[in-house]
Amino acid sequence: MPLQIIDHGSIQHHKMVELRFQVLRKPLGLTFAKEALETEKNDILIGFFDEEKLKGCCILTKEDEKTVRLRQMAVLSGLQGKGIGRVIMSFAENIARDHGFKKLNMHARKTAIGFYEKLGYQVDGPEFEEVTIPHVEMVKEL
Repeated sequence: MPLQIIDHGSIQHHKMVELRFQVLRKPLGLTFAKEALETEKNDILIGFFDEEKLKGCCILTKEDEKTVRLRQMAVLSGLQGKGIGRVIMSFAENIARDHGFKKLNMHARKTAIGFYEKLGYQVDGPEFEEVTIPHVEMVKEL
């Protein structure tokens, strides 16, 4: 199955950290703090694989009993726009529902607003800066 939940600390998790670094952090001149990566052991880590190669991923972080936050959504450069992100989002929403969450929110990069709006997410608040670039809060009832 191309979509799977990844165990923290596994080889797949290390591949996921590297993909997120290459797609999300390196272009901004940023890295990951070891402490931040350690907190992921409490999260739901999702990967999209094609023949054992990680092509995309995201993280679901519990905010409260009804709300989960999508974080670190990344698709390998060169594969964006080919439907992988949409498949990951559908899987993530189903996993969130299976865990009893009623709402999914995120800090979306301004450049990704259109992608998330097509999936039913709505902007919920003003633009703000995070990791040196513009973001907005987006939300969807599950």
